[in-house]
Amino acid sequence: MLQNIRDNSQGWIAKTIVGVIVVLMALTGFDAIMNAANHSKDAAEVNGESISTDELTRAVDMQRRQLLQQLGGQFDPAMLDDKRLREGALKALIERKLLLQGAADAGFGFSQQALDQLILLTPEFQQDGKFSADRFDQVIRQMGYSRLQFRELLEQEMLIGQLRAGLAGSGFVTDQELRAFAALEQQTRDFATLAIQARPEQIQVSEEELKAYYEQHASEFMTPEQVLVEYIELKKDAFFDQVKVSNEDIQALYEKEVANLGEQRKASHILLETDAKLNDEQAKAKLEELRKRIEQGEDFAKLAKEFSRDPGSAANGGDLGFAGKGVYDAAFENALFALKVGELSAPVKSEFGWHLIRLDQVQAPQVPTLESLRPQLERDLKAQQVEQRFVEKTKELEDAAFESADLAQPAQELGLAVKQAEPFGREGGAGIAANRQVVQAAFSPEVLTEGANSSALELDPDTVVVLRVKEHHKSEQQPLAQLADSLRQRIRKELAGKAAQERGEALLVDLRAGKTPVIQAKSGESWQVIEAAKRNQENVQPQVLQALFRMPRPAAADKPGFAGLALGNGDYLVIRLDGVSNAEVQLSDEELAMYRRFLTSRSGQQDFQAFRRQLETEAKVERF
Repeated sequence: MLQNIRDNSQGWIAKTIVGVIVVLMALTGFDAIMNAANHSKDAAEVNGESISTDELTRAVDMQRRQLLQQLGGQFDPAMLDDKRLREGALKALIERKLLLQGAADAGFGFSQQALDQLILLTPEFQQDGKFSADRFDQVIRQMGYSRLQFRELLEQEMLIGQLRAGLAGSGFVTDQELRAFAALEQQTRDFATLAIQARPEQIQVSEEELKAYYEQHASEFMTPEQVLVEYIELKKDAFFDQVKVSNEDIQALYEKEVANLGEQRKASHILLETDAKLNDEQAKAKLEELRKRIEQGEDFAKLAKEFSRDPGSAANGGDLGFAGKGVYDAAFENALFALKVGELSAPVKSEFGWHLIRLDQVQAPQVPTLESLRPQLERDLKAQQVEQRFVEKTKELEDAAFESADLAQPAQELGLAVKQAEPFGREGGAGIAANRQVVQAAFSPEVLTEGANSSALELDPDTVVVLRVKEHHKSEQQPLAQLADSLRQRIRKELAGKAAQERGEALLVDLRAGKTPVIQAKSGESWQVIEAAKRNQENVQPQVLQALFRMPRPAAADKPGFAGLALGNGDYLVIRLDGVSNAEVQLSDEELAMYRRFLTSRSGQQDFQAFRRQLETEAKVERF
């Protein structure tokens, strides 16, 4: 069991934690769930459990930052509409709350010891192959978590993961369903297409039509409200060259660091798990018996393979590999570190069951030289001084900005430069405008209307800025003259697409009524014919294939079916389905297994989605 945990930590568990670290930054502000405190107003209540406005605000900010990072300058400002982001974030927070409640009701749990194992054995929290508390703190601090908050978040992620896996893993598919799906998947269709082309160059747009269209869509032609801000930026890294550390301090820190290095112990064990057939007394007695047999000369590894119930180590003769303190269960660890090399322990009980432990090897800690650690030690010592100086300078900057009518004087006093950001609107922008605090400060009444300098804004743990608005550009109607050319092209395209669709739909009516030029079509004069097309047919647009395979089978060989499809470029496509072929399916074992995995996974996911919908249907949710 212990080895199984160690192995898993290198696989899906490690990936899960990395996923927590990365993906949550991109989703719905789930970190807000762990940061809400001292709120006096709720955004929603889910079955009696509240979601605070603080949680929702941070969730919206998280979504906005992620969208800006992903889309850069090529984004649609409508995507960053506060109302739309708020609705999406609140929906996701409610859904998450329901899943956690569902996991709790289903009896899922994740122990604190298991959380310890996950954190200790996650590569992202390690240095030189060992868990590093400093590295752990650094990673979670960059995410904005304390240790307790991260543990709580990780536990929640594991609970939701257990719930998802339990439901998704319950899906199954019958052989009949499998072969029916395979037959549909390998079905082919004979069809032809006739493109009714849009002709925007043939459309004339009068001045009256242009003006009417402009007035009808006036709200679409507003310039965005924007501000141009100046700012002073204070960076923590700038202070590292301004502080000094002595060799004596470096030596003292080095001695402290190497004193904390611990030995690694290589162990083997035999695990017996208690259940209805084996109680504690019987498990302990069995291990005592095995201990005597080993002392009498029987092979430990052979007995471990035969009797141990640890799926991760039994096949390897109980070998657990090397580990230091803080990895194993406390009772197991105490017994292991009390042994001498080659010595067997008495039976030891842990949360996993009863163990017989043998110490195989002790590996002394590898002590690095002072010179190899000097750069890091020096930076660590400087960091302590830099942190204090950064706090002091931040306070000086804030005080100077508060007392000054502009940023020139504070910049001069602190030896900093006044910078200028690219113009941005209330949806944010690039650079410092990707930070929601900056946007909120720039559009606050004090800064925007009264012309005051902002307070000190922390962009990240190492960066603070103070800003002021230099220019404010209000939203205005763009003049028609400026838009005339692009609007004419837009109108022509819309009208041409509409005309093509009308011609195509009229042709469809004639085709279905038998007034069709089918004979001409068979000559290939204007129809593009494709035979035995598959669902993934190359050189055919996916939307055409989707429409084709949704069409019903033709009533007879001489009575094709017809459908129409408006294309994105304005053209209208008439589709003629001539025939459907269902060849006898011959599948290899590998193909059958592939289809089974796909259908089982889809069935399981559908079960999970159905469970989510059931939770939503039965839940009592109030939005405030």
